Amino acid sequence: MQSSPLVGFYVYALIAQLVIIDPIGTAVLFLGLTPRSTPAERGSQARRASVIAFLVLVVFGLAGEALLRALGISLPALKVAGGILLFLSSADMVTAKGALRGAGEREAAVASGEDISVFPLAIPLIAGPGAMTTMVVLHSQAAGSWARVAMIQAALATSIGLTFVALSLARPLAKLLGATGANVIGRVLGVLVAALAAQIAIEGLRQMLHLG
Repeated sequence: MQSSPLVGFYVYALIAQLVIIDPIGTAVLFLGLTPRSTPAERGSQARRASVIAFLVLVVFGLAGEALLRALGISLPALKVAGGILLFLSSADMVTAKGALRGAGEREAAVASGEDISVFPLAIPLIAGPGAMTTMVVLHSQAAGSWARVAMIQAALATSIGLTFVALSLARPLAKLLGATGANVIGRVLGVLVAALAAQIAIEGLRQMLHLG
């Protein structure tokens, strides 16, 4: 019975991370980023990007709130700003504008012929501003409980693991879903991100009014 709240928090953290990271959508973009790569090269790039994104999000989640305090930014203000940022991201997902930006990054990466593990795959496609904000908010909701912090890291490891699997299966996923399937999934996730953004922003506003 005592583990139930922790399990519930783990599930909440996992869903929050998955809807913003969007493993399937990222896998589709990854396939476009690596048109001339061999399966072995794609696997290596997917592993590096997953490890880098995981480390970035862990560090930002643990140190992000302290950094905000050093800059004189309150957590409620971050929640409001983060909610707005997530809402804009969700609008891009629903209207497919994010896909257009992904196409621009894809063309630049392909033209340069450089390794895309760090940019744009790890940052900002996986560990983007929305994911970073989500990690800080989740840690604030942990309220200093190391058990909850452990659940956040476990959820992050799960979501990054699922993202790695999606990246590894990018070509079969693209064939299975097709353009229409990928668009439908992206729009459904966009609606979920919008709901999460509204919840975070409203919570931040309530805290700001209470503090005021």
